[in-house]
Amino acid sequence: MPTKHRPRKGTLQFWPRKRAAKILPSANWHAVEAASAHRKEGLLGFVGYKVGMTTALVHDLTPNSLTINENVAMAMTVIECPPMKVMGIKLYRGEQVATEFLADKLDKDLKRRIKLPKQAHKIENVSLEGITDVHILCHTQPRHAKLKKTPEIFEIGIKAASVERKFELAKEMLGKEVLINSVFSPQEAIDVKGVTKGKGLVGPVKRFGLGLKGHKSEKGVRRPGSLGPWIPKKVTFRAPISGQMGFQTRMQYNNQIIHTGSKEEAEKLRFFDDYGLVRNQFLMVKGSLQGTEKRALMLCAS
Repeated sequence: MPTKHRPRKGTLQFWPRKRAAKILPSANWHAVEAASAHRKEGLLGFVGYKVGMTTALVHDLTPNSLTINENVAMAMTVIECPPMKVMGIKLYRGEQVATEFLADKLDKDLKRRIKLPKQAHKIENVSLEGITDVHILCHTQPRHAKLKKTPEIFEIGIKAASVERKFELAKEMLGKEVLINSVFSPQEAIDVKGVTKGKGLVGPVKRFGLGLKGHKSEKGVRRPGSLGPWIPKKVTFRAPISGQMGFQTRMQYNNQIIHTGSKEEAEKLRFFDDYGLVRNQFLMVKGSLQGTEKRALMLCAS
């Protein structure tokens, strides 16, 4: 017996299905801080570059597992995390940026991304009256991984008890490098935000999972049976039609960090296709993650 009702395939949760506005998405650090009440004070995120996937033997310590205390093969994603550098501080009054400070010495590679100011604000003359939040402005150093020269610039939230304490931590980190092992540790869960692999213009069968029509159908087999009613005389956005697929911002929650590798351990990793060698500290995360090789991923505390 056929089913009487089958809803349209393809969720409307993500709409419109168009290309992402930027390659490295931003994060809602206020929500990340609220969800990570168990974390100690410090940074709430990091940015790494996806290397690829591999398989490793992991000692299973999961309670009530059938394979507890045994070595099991696990698929995992390798993320190279070159040291990121703190280039500035942003003070927020509500949702608006009240004041912004930059470090005295900035990397020359930043000229490829932004126009550097000739004179920066003095951080000694700042007042925290009315300030509600403090973020740090960071940039990656892809030269360390021999990927490219142009860095990514982004904001990272800070977890602390008060705004004054956040500002103190930000001043201590200004102009310095931050390592991945000072932000995340093994067995910790992280949320990964990034842009998926782009597929370009595809048809409705691949884009929405439509079933193929019978061989005696008219006007095509790999297309929907109807685009909608006669009235209104237009095609609604709910109709499953061809268009852009992939290269869209997605958030993947609760990814477990299996291992944080040092620079010395990176030398023992194999050569990854479409990426090359890992030359810096890295993360090994359980399962697969969105995006292609060499794509920047925003790692947020979970």
